[in-house]
Amino acid sequence: MHRVLLYYKYTTIENPELYTQEHMQFCKNLGVLGRILIAGEGINGTVSGTFEQSEKYMDFLHSDPRFADMIFKIDEVPGHVFKKLYVRYKQELVTFRLDKEIDPNKITGKHLKPKEFCEAMQKDDTIILDVRTDYEFDLGHFHNAVRPPVRSFREFPDWVRNEFSKYKDAKVLTYCTGGVRCEKFTGFLLSEGFKDVSQLDGGIITYSKDPEIKGKHFEGKCYMFDERISIPVNFADEYKIVSKCHHCGKPTDRYVNCANLDCHKQHFECEECERKMRRSCSVECMHAERHEIPA
Repeated sequence: MHRVLLYYKYTTIENPELYTQEHMQFCKNLGVLGRILIAGEGINGTVSGTFEQSEKYMDFLHSDPRFADMIFKIDEVPGHVFKKLYVRYKQELVTFRLDKEIDPNKITGKHLKPKEFCEAMQKDDTIILDVRTDYEFDLGHFHNAVRPPVRSFREFPDWVRNEFSKYKDAKVLTYCTGGVRCEKFTGFLLSEGFKDVSQLDGGIITYSKDPEIKGKHFEGKCYMFDERISIPVNFADEYKIVSKCHHCGKPTDRYVNCANLDCHKQHFECEECERKMRRSCSVECMHAERHEIPA
């Protein structure tokens, strides 16, 4: 049995390039796998390892004063959910590319615990905004949530300024997978003049694990950036598939990568269409030369 650790922390890291190298070496020696991003503004990661490895990894971070109060979201899994270790230095923990600085330790939306968020969603005067990308939303989302027309996080500022700014006087509830995107996004909304902005503390993952809420009002599954691709969220209601096959429109939550090696587009595809289309996103890709599945 293995564990998956999901975590983030906005805090100042002096010489983040050097810390990235040191962190990579520690992870290699420990034997964990995963995806870890380090910037001058903090750390954001998901790692998988054995129980012993995960304990040592959490102890390692908690022993650092910068990460002493780090909160880890823990899942038990049969084995590694990553094929390799990826530790990289980046300018930002999430690629926002704003024209102004947003420090979540100075400006961010109100944190709502799962029960508070669940109650707030039921009120008529609130707007539930998914702070993820369109393909994440299409796999699963909260009931009545706004679907963002974006393929990447850096597209959010223009969309907010051009389309969403009319809701500055509304009560806005935001959520994302683990919370790291909402921390900065809600600060951005406040800096743009939005009056009442809240965020789901700990994201969808924490909401799903709450023993009282049990993920209710979430439809579909939560997209994950690892080998699992998706995980269930709602353990309170009957499971509802909200995504549809890219080809035939049949309900399906099977996300696959196009078998054309020069495309590899991720799309929904039912088992029947996967056989018929050779796991391709289009007819053109189905007949591509560099195709993983023989004709």
